Amino acid sequence: MITPDSVAARTTPAGGDALVAVDVGTSGARASAFAVSGALLREVRRVYPTTLPAEGWAEQDANRWRSAALAALGALARSLGNAARIRAIAVTGQCPSVAVLDHRDRPLRPGIIYRDNRATAEAAWIRDRFGDQALHKLTGHVPAAFHVIAKILWIRAHEPEVFAAARRFVQPTDYVALALTGNATTDWSMASATGILDLRGRRWAGELLAGLDLDPGLLPQVVPSWQVTGEVRASLASRLGLPPGVPVVAGAGDSIACALGAGITGPGPVSEMAGSSSCFNSVVGEPLDDPDVTHYPGITDDRGYVTEVGINTTGEALDWLAQLFYAGSSRAPRRADYERLERAAAAVPAGAGGLLFAPVLGDGERDDPGLRGAATGLSLRHDRGAWARATMEGIAFGVRARLDTLGRASVTATELRVSGGAAGLSVWNQIKADVTGIPVVRVAGDSTAAGTAMLAGLGAGVYRDAAEAVAAGYRPAATAQPNKASRARYDELYERYRQLIGSPVTRPGRRASDRAGEA
Repeated sequence: MITPDSVAARTTPAGGDALVAVDVGTSGARASAFAVSGALLREVRRVYPTTLPAEGWAEQDANRWRSAALAALGALARSLGNAARIRAIAVTGQCPSVAVLDHRDRPLRPGIIYRDNRATAEAAWIRDRFGDQALHKLTGHVPAAFHVIAKILWIRAHEPEVFAAARRFVQPTDYVALALTGNATTDWSMASATGILDLRGRRWAGELLAGLDLDPGLLPQVVPSWQVTGEVRASLASRLGLPPGVPVVAGAGDSIACALGAGITGPGPVSEMAGSSSCFNSVVGEPLDDPDVTHYPGITDDRGYVTEVGINTTGEALDWLAQLFYAGSSRAPRRADYERLERAAAAVPAGAGGLLFAPVLGDGERDDPGLRGAATGLSLRHDRGAWARATMEGIAFGVRARLDTLGRASVTATELRVSGGAAGLSVWNQIKADVTGIPVVRVAGDSTAAGTAMLAGLGAGVYRDAAEAVAAGYRPAATAQPNKASRARYDELYERYRQLIGSPVTRPGRRASDRAGEA
């Protein structure tokens, strides 16, 4: 749910330092400047498309990751002018997505993004060879087509000429950092998303790579999330209008940075990064044994871990509805279209008049590549409002399922802190509160950008520690409290949702090799 190319001013800078976050997202790239106080100063966005060349495939032009991010950063620098001094830049972005670079660091093929599910057979082969339990204990992940390592093996098997020409495999954030500094690095949260990081050792898993016959030299250097990886190259700084010597901090994967920006530093609260997709993150002291929960190293010190579960198409499902219902084929959805969608959903009572929708619209889920969307209870009575309500409710049921998974493995969630483009829909936040039974807190601004700026401040020495950074940057806004009357209705509908998701109708033509996410 990203707007077209734009420059937005939230606070007029009055001098002082600025911390910059560069986010290479699913719908586009953006650059955001924050004051040390945590206030958003400026934000610039540049969009790019996703192509779907085959069922289950999703690609983006990797050149656009770099060009859009640098264009947004340059426009941000020009917008700030002399009003604020950029102290540091940190990077974040979608993951796990991958680009293959040649010996001049140019992409050899389109980037394969996180919701691409072509590599189910490769993921199943890794699991068969090494075992789910051993892999989860070592890496914090059970390999699926979602992970970078499965995508790399698919390229090796199906595009051997591309693999042979590869100098390195990088994720979108790594590629932009490489363009900024000339150094090939990745922070350890992004590295974890590959499925081949030693979670506790916070380094590439050498024995696993050897077993996969994969040269570790094809991968970037793993560094802590708060580490300065270099300075913006002098020629690039001049072209973008940046001052000389600006340090670049490693940053973190988008959902992990979002959790920091949402103030998630201990057990209890859960962060939802509500963008095109949604990730749900909590913090634990030690990795959990549940294979349905993925893990990342903590990003503010060398202790602790961040857990994650996710849904592939959340905000993107609403984008789809806004396009179908209001924008049509002639233009992209506008803010007014989402406002109309929200009003339409608000006018429909809980339960959407009997329409139940499982909006799995990305040709599979990250943990279940064979899953497809389905609706039941459809009638001539149902209009746009019913579809809007059913879509929001269907995603909220998916949110409840993910929180149940996290609660099963760790402590029960005490509240859900929602950030991102979809967080601004108050009707949807109330539906989530009613479905899950816990308060839903809308975080002001965008937690991914805020958390990334916090890492920039930690790397540059602006903040002493994570507590000081969170005190400045975490900004809770409105809270939706659960409505007990609606909860009873939603408990019944949730059981119907679970039956629908588990039925054969949501898995048409499924093969055994597609079961990459099942234990």
